[in-house]
Amino acid sequence: MTSQAPNKLQRSLMRLDEAPAFMRGFVQNIILRRAVPFTGTAGVRFVSLTPERVEVHLSNQPRVQNHIGGVHASAMNLLAETATGMVVGMNVRDDCIPLAKELTMAFRKRTTGGLKAVATLSAEQRAAMQASDKGEVQVQVTVTDEAGIEPVECAFTWAWVPSSRPAKN
Repeated sequence: MTSQAPNKLQRSLMRLDEAPAFMRGFVQNIILRRAVPFTGTAGVRFVSLTPERVEVHLSNQPRVQNHIGGVHASAMNLLAETATGMVVGMNVRDDCIPLAKELTMAFRKRTTGGLKAVATLSAEQRAAMQASDKGEVQVQVTVTDEAGIEPVECAFTWAWVPSSRPAKN
């Protein structure tokens, strides 16, 4: 499959290549936390962002803990939503907007330490997002804790629809 032209979000992130290498991660997190303020409040850290795969981390800190000292269920949801939303956002056409449509989450184990969420899109899913101004996609997301266990199983469905505003470059 041929490579797709970068969308607005990808172009914005590519501008970070102009920053010194040692600062890129730090600056990237500041920019993305400003775009989605609740991720900054919770302390979500953007680790890896490509159109095919997004990885985000969340430390087990008091501000995101539940009553038993683990990462709160709402924080797990935030992590999964952030990873899936970013990978969709990096693929949706500039004339469309992504919308969270459905989430299923099953809690399987108690968490140990911080969490990592990895969301991926296949080449076919990415192509479908470019081919149509309206649709939906179920995004694969895996959430693991510091022990390598998946404390939660989740599936996230995102839709995309035409933007009511003309796309800006």
